[in-house]
Formats: sequence, C-alpha cells, structure tokens
Amino acid sequence: MAWIQINTTVSEALAEPLSDAFMEVNAASVTFADAKDQPIFEPEIGTTPIWNQTKVIGLFDAETDIPAIISQLETLIPDIPAECYSIEALEDKDWIRAWMDQFQPMQFGSRLWIIPSWCDIPEPEAVNLMLDPGMAFGTGTHPTTALCLTWLDQNPPTDLTVIDYGCGSGVLALASEKLGAKQVKGTDIDPQAIIASQQNADRNEADIEFKLVKEFHSDPVDLLIANILAGPLKELAPEFIRLMKPNATLVLSGLLSNQAADLISFYQQQGFELIAQNDLDEWSQLSFKKLAAT
Repeated sequence: MAWIQINTTVSEALAEPLSDAFMEVNAASVTFADAKDQPIFEPEIGTTPIWNQTKVIGLFDAETDIPAIISQLETLIPDIPAECYSIEALEDKDWIRAWMDQFQPMQFGSRLWIIPSWCDIPEPEAVNLMLDPGMAFGTGTHPTTALCLTWLDQNPPTDLTVIDYGCGSGVLALASEKLGAKQVKGTDIDPQAIIASQQNADRNEADIEFKLVKEFHSDPVDLLIANILAGPLKELAPEFIRLMKPNATLVLSGLLSNQAADLISFYQQQGFELIAQNDLDEWSQLSFKKLAAT
C-alpha cells in the first residue's frame, strides 16, 4: 500500500493538540520527531517528553483526499495555517522488512552477541542471545546497555548469583545466565517489561525468574546490575545494599557522563569502593565493590 505523510513543525504546546487533530481526521498513525536536535536525556518517570520544536507527522492512505484533510486540520487547529503543512508521498514497499533490516547482529566484547531472530548467527561458537526489538527497553542499541553487556563479557559472572534490577527486556539477566551465572533474577516496575523478559528467557531456554518489584524477593547476591537513571539509582541505594552480599559487585548505568562524579561520591558515602568507570558517547557505566562492613 502507498502512503502520504502530512507534517509540520510546531511548538511544544501545539504538539499534543495537533496529534489529537491528526487522529480525529483518521490518520493511520502519528509520529513525533525532534525538529532542532534537542537532546532529552532523563525525563521524569511516567512522562512523555516533547521537544521545544517538534515535527508532527500524520500518515494517510494514498487514496485520502489530502486537501480536505488540510482544511479539517485548519478548522481544528486554527493556529496552524494550511501553508505550514508539508505533503510527501511515500513509496510502496515492505515496511516490515525495511524495519527489520535496521537491526543486525551486534557484538559486545569478545564473545557476546545479540541476534534478532530473523538473522543468521555470525559465530555459532560465541555466546549468542536471540533477542528482537520489541515492547521493552534494552536490545543493546543504547550506549548504556552496550556498556553493561561489554562489562559482563569482560567480567563473566561464572558461578555467581545475579540480580538485574530494572530488567527492561531482560537482556542483562540473559547475558549473565549465558556467561555462567549460577542463579539469575530480574525485576522491574513495568508489567510489560516482565512479560518481555520472560518471553526472551523462554526463547533462549534460560531459567530466570522475573518479578515485579512489589513481588520481588531475593537473598543477597554476588552481583547486582541496574541500568536505570541517575535519580532512581540514588533512591534505590538502600534496597541495593540490602540485596547485596558483603564484597559483592554493583554495576550501575543509565547515567550521563556529567552525572558520574556525583553518583560516585554518593555511593562512596554509602560504603562502596569504585572499581571502574567506562564511558560511551555521553553515557557512563560504573562498577563498585560493596565494602564488607556495609
């Protein structure tokens, strides 16, 4: 099927109303995009951040009466005149295949691979995780996930007990299990993350328990990994301490590099010793040792 896009760039205040207007005139989908290369690194939990200048794109069947749609949009959003809308015809192609082609096998460290299910396995003798982009964060494409996966490859948790706190897709739990962990558990506040993590564990024949935070229980472990955000990483420190054995390792990511010094200082005050800091793009990953007296 061929499609037509109608788009315009608007202020933050008009982005949501225009999205609603597009849906009211029967757009097949509505997409937001950054119009001015404005980064949004750490939105508040539960919010949907919108850029100061946002490109709003409505997708329509090519048979749609586009002049009539523009006229209706003008009526619904008088602040946006007809001449502000751009119209673009999209070629007829297999959009599912085009989306799938964006994702290829990715290697982390020397032997850990993340492989979409539709791709061939590049190195059958490597540690291969079958994982599709989907409904939960974490397939290795984000720098913080990549940093944690590389750390796990370089520091395999052989015979260790592990918690993946804020598991998302379960990728860090899966990598830990595949790299030799004795027992792995994962937890998240999002029910969708638990579903996705369990599905990924089943696909990889991994024996991992995933539970919502409110239902999660665990004895203290040797290694706790949390790839979340800087704010929650501070708030959760008492829980992390409770879940870790003396001398256990704590791996934190999800923080910007300019937030690392503050988080290092904070955790040192909680009784942790910094082992290493690794950076990728504008993001950091920290590893600590929990001191025995903590």
